[in-house]
Amino acid sequence: MYSVSAANTESTRHRHEMVERQIAHRGISSPRVLDAMRRVEREAFLPQELREFAYDDTPLPIEAGQTITQPYIVALMAEALLLKGEEKVLEIGTGSGYAAAVLSRIAKTVYTVERYGQLASQAAETLASQGFSNVHVLQGDGTLGWPEQAPFDAIIVAAGGPEVPRSLKDQLKIGGRLVIPVGADRRLQELLRITRLSETDYTTEELLDVRFVPLVGEQGWAPERPDHQPLPSGRADQAMVDDRGITRLITAACEPFTDIDSVDLAPLLGRIGEARVVLIGEASHGTSEFYRMRARITRELIERKGFSFVAIEGDWPDAARVDHYVRHAEVPPSEWSAFARFPTWMWRNAETLTFVDWLRAHNAALEPAQRVAFRGLDLYSLYSSIRSVLDYLKDIDPQTAQVAELRYGCLTPWEAEPATYGHAAITGSYRSCQAPVVAVLKDLLRKEQAYAEHDGERFLDAAQNALLVSNAEQYYRIMYYGSRTSWNLRDRHMFDTLMNLLHHHGPESRGIVWAHNSHVGDASATEMSRRGEYNIGQLCRQQFGHAAFAIGFGTHGGSVAAATDWDGPMLIRSVRPSLEQSYERLCHESGAPRFLLPLRQPASLALGKALMKPRLERAIGVIYRPETELQSHYFQAVLPRQFDEYIWFDQTHAVTPLATAELKGLPDTYPFGL
Repeated sequence: MYSVSAANTESTRHRHEMVERQIAHRGISSPRVLDAMRRVEREAFLPQELREFAYDDTPLPIEAGQTITQPYIVALMAEALLLKGEEKVLEIGTGSGYAAAVLSRIAKTVYTVERYGQLASQAAETLASQGFSNVHVLQGDGTLGWPEQAPFDAIIVAAGGPEVPRSLKDQLKIGGRLVIPVGADRRLQELLRITRLSETDYTTEELLDVRFVPLVGEQGWAPERPDHQPLPSGRADQAMVDDRGITRLITAACEPFTDIDSVDLAPLLGRIGEARVVLIGEASHGTSEFYRMRARITRELIERKGFSFVAIEGDWPDAARVDHYVRHAEVPPSEWSAFARFPTWMWRNAETLTFVDWLRAHNAALEPAQRVAFRGLDLYSLYSSIRSVLDYLKDIDPQTAQVAELRYGCLTPWEAEPATYGHAAITGSYRSCQAPVVAVLKDLLRKEQAYAEHDGERFLDAAQNALLVSNAEQYYRIMYYGSRTSWNLRDRHMFDTLMNLLHHHGPESRGIVWAHNSHVGDASATEMSRRGEYNIGQLCRQQFGHAAFAIGFGTHGGSVAAATDWDGPMLIRSVRPSLEQSYERLCHESGAPRFLLPLRQPASLALGKALMKPRLERAIGVIYRPETELQSHYFQAVLPRQFDEYIWFDQTHAVTPLATAELKGLPDTYPFGL
């Protein structure tokens, strides 16, 4: 018989696994926080029917339309308070009481305020029954704090407000920390840490982009109908009628096709015209149809319009290995496999290999100077790039190589896990390596004329790798909190790399970018802009105007290659049907299984106007969590402002990954193997 003791043992095992995989693995290192997360039973704060999901990496619904926060976010916010054990903490938004219980195992006393009476009473009962005697619950307006118990050493807010409530700042002790989500949009916030320096002075740090329920109260949002609630029946019916009209317009305006190999792309090439940069997206990092259609368009652009290079959302050194292969470069094979780091399936797949082999065959008939290049735009390859810079300098300037090796030595202890360097640097436990790595880049660029005379291609490779090291060092320092700064740094690096490539290939050169929709579509047309984020698509629009042409993709359902956690195994997962009120649902309801849809100059003014209404749009990266589909994978966008063309596949399939072990010694898969 399954005993209560056995159930408790299993719960403890799941809880400890959750702390290791979801929390410690993501960089939370405070012993107090990790210990508290291991001790508090999350299932005790959930409705009975949801307890089996207690240690899943997700928020979960509770009464009054509220949620119990994702465990990682609870841990991150608790760590951001910098508690040492003797503090008096104020929590705003008790909810189920789970976060208050965690805080009570870190701080001396916790005071928590909940707006909804039902939740306040239930939380107080649960906390008392579980033995959390140092937690005190109050039903009231959380935006006003708990003035009778002020001042507080730390304040934590589990709901997003339009600004920081004045009352909470006033109730903070000098030297105390306030952690709160703030954003002008009810659905989006930036997690801030505010430290009180004096009676009137505060400092603010941006920690993370988050989505919390609205902070309702006198100094927060007004208690109006939440955005996610259904429309009144009459308005809902009208919305359905309007959507049916839009789907008819899509059906009339789209260009259907039967399959990827036979689609007539001449109309699309005509719309692209003389664009200097064509950015071709994907709605996921693991969908075969997106990869194959993108490759088909790219082949046409190379053959019929003379494009000079393909630049992918992949690391420069990995793409350089493929570039050597497709351009028949006379260089020895590298000692490492291309794209062997997570997520391997993103580029190590049969669909990419088919294009790579085509490009090699295409280039074989051309003079070396005319061959189409294959480049990488991303910045994750910190140590591969360091090795490339040093190898180059040892060949061309051994004395400078010695200096560079000493400077890069600052990063040597962190070669296996650069994210750990970032955490150590921002916490002050290790010095920043910014100055020495920037010095290497400056030295290299100062000697550009002399170095480039030997071999312009090799200099480009070395200079780009040095730039990557400089930007990657900064990226790993700021990625720990995942703020908008890290996203912007990454996309700025990709744009700068693209501009370097256009300059290198000459004033008549033209480039093709392969990246996710969220990178190539204009970010100013999406909710990203409200978070202060931009992307390579927006920067290209600003730089090139109509000479930049962006193509997006979408699907309704099927399968996708993705993981459930970072560094987790690749799985073939079913893609859930698209949500109501999304652009994907409009395309699905059109009834056309595959089509191209011009957006820069739509076939009808009525369609162009109808599509300008902001709607949901789906984005699946290397992580797919269908259980939290709306929160994890949908965002607001204005499709005709985001893309110039939209390509639809109603049903899609996962890419076919290539395993490293299967590639060893196979010459036809050289760029991906050893």
